[in-house]
Amino acid sequence: MLSPVVTGESQLVPLDAKMQPGGSADALFGLDAEALSARMVAVGEPVWRGKQLAEALYRQRVGSIDEITTLPKLLRARLAVEGWEVGRPGIAQVFKSADGTERYLVQTGVEMVETVWMPEGDDGETGDGSESGDEEGNADPSTAPAARTSLRRSRATICVSSQVGCAVNCQFCLTAKLGLQRNLTAGEIAGQVVAVMARHGVEVGRERVNLVFMGMGEPFLNYDHLMAAVRLLVEEVGLSPQRMTVSTSGIVPGIERFAQEPPQFRPKLAISLNAPNDLIREQIMPINRKWSIEAVMDAVRLVKLRSRERITFEYVLLGGVTDQPGHAQEVARLVRRTGLPAKVNLIAWNSGPGIAYTTPAAEAVEGFRQTLGGEGIPTYVRKPRGRDIYAACGQLKRTVEG
Repeated sequence: MLSPVVTGESQLVPLDAKMQPGGSADALFGLDAEALSARMVAVGEPVWRGKQLAEALYRQRVGSIDEITTLPKLLRARLAVEGWEVGRPGIAQVFKSADGTERYLVQTGVEMVETVWMPEGDDGETGDGSESGDEEGNADPSTAPAARTSLRRSRATICVSSQVGCAVNCQFCLTAKLGLQRNLTAGEIAGQVVAVMARHGVEVGRERVNLVFMGMGEPFLNYDHLMAAVRLLVEEVGLSPQRMTVSTSGIVPGIERFAQEPPQFRPKLAISLNAPNDLIREQIMPINRKWSIEAVMDAVRLVKLRSRERITFEYVLLGGVTDQPGHAQEVARLVRRTGLPAKVNLIAWNSGPGIAYTTPAAEAVEGFRQTLGGEGIPTYVRKPRGRDIYAACGQLKRTVEG
């Protein structure tokens, strides 16, 4: 395993670090249809067997080789004897919140990562100019019960991890306490999504679920595997990249690469800003010592947005640290200077043991929102989901007390 590069107080993984995957070498999940076809041809089967495998793995969500009934029974038996396996990550433990949120410990090799299901989302997409954002913004509580049920399902969100632990060391985040253990493979990232969709019986094409790559880890420090997972989810599972959002703490080389991605495979982008200036940001996010706010903003300007799309700036409000009216005015100036269509999501800090910050008062959150709004910045407050089971933003630390 590659050793992390230590920069100040922050451990940074080389952008394209090749970490050892946690699954079996004969695992099929994580291979696209073309690669699966090559595997089948190599054992003397016709090329179209690969498409059958892809359909079974990603659309039918089979859990074992024997469940792939489109393959002849003798072939299934042969593949099983030869050690072929589906190899999709499995949900090992479930924690259920009073608000309906579910947090999962997902087995990936010998380690576990966390994935979260929010049946009604957290309003994070509101106002971002996408189809899912329009649904969030136009939710009408007066609609008929059946329509509300359909709307809730279309607003469901899965929060996905990209690494086991995290190296970025944000001071307000519980995941930082784990440090970095390894990158997840494309199959392990996409597998979290498919496992949760299978649990809830989500029908792709009929029900629309949002994905946020905001779980454990810094996605752009595992760039290749992240984008390979996105391609699997788009091409093989059938999900839309416009219903996906990837959040970065400000990894400039990653943002620059992301700006070059073709629109059909590019999720929406969220920047975890979390501070009004470099001085405060360096204290709470050591990554800022490597890439300043200005450097991050310069990289963000390279992203060619789709029609009506907006960049999202995520901002965690820490009581007495980042929640003052003057901070809101500084944030407004930063966002305006990008020259891009943008919005701000406010997140009242979610507490965790051993972290010496406080959640701001509701009045401070609303005052911050109003100040930004008065400055002409579209601003929304993300609803905390699953705080009681350590499932909310910044709380993922594989906590087993639920």
